[in-house]
Order: sequence, then structure tokens, then C-alpha cells
Amino acid sequence: MTDSTDLTSEDRKIVTLARSVRARNGVPEGAAVRDETGRTYAAGSVTLDSLKLSALRTAVAMAVASGATSLEAAAVVTEAETATAEDRAAVRDLGGPGTPVLLAGPDGTVRETLTAG
Repeated sequence: MTDSTDLTSEDRKIVTLARSVRARNGVPEGAAVRDETGRTYAAGSVTLDSLKLSALRTAVAMAVASGATSLEAAAVVTEAETATAEDRAAVRDLGGPGTPVLLAGPDGTVRETLTAG
């Protein structure tokens, strides 16, 4: 368990963005990532007949498509107990194995800080 009050303001920001996307879009997950320049990318789950992406993989794809070359941190707001191996791999591919992945519940409380590793 991670105490949400121990988060930096920038980490709280990506959790808030992820939570907002989830609520606004009515999707199972919301995610946000912060790149090496401090830019943030927020996304919800994508569920189409031809394309299914988790919120975190969508946020990473948005960062890559916008020219990001690295990630500082990622956050996912979900009811799931943990981030999937595929989600963590996407963060690791862009940010490296030590990139923190903040796992928060629907209320925005960070339950755990994982690494992409």
C-alpha cells in the first residue's frame, strides 16, 4: 500500500487525470503517463470490434505518437488488483524497467506503486 499523501504533485496530477478520463468516458480504466519533458498523456480503455487496448497502453501509444522518447511515470485507475504484464511491458519499452506505475482504485487512492520492470 502506498500512502497517497507521499506522492509528488506531478504524480498526483497523473492519478487525477487518469481518474478523470475513466469517469468522463465511462470506461473500466483510465491512465496517464508523463514523458521526459513533463508532458502528460491521458487515455481511457479502447474497446472496438477491431481494436482493444487498455488505458495504459493507449496512453503510452499517445506519448510515442507525440514524439516522447522516455517516460518518467505512469498511473492507472482501475478496479483490477494489479497492472497486467502487457501494460507494464508497454511502460518499460518507453520508460525503462524502473519507471514507476501507480496503481489506483476508482476513488483515486493509490494502492500500490509498481515498477515497469
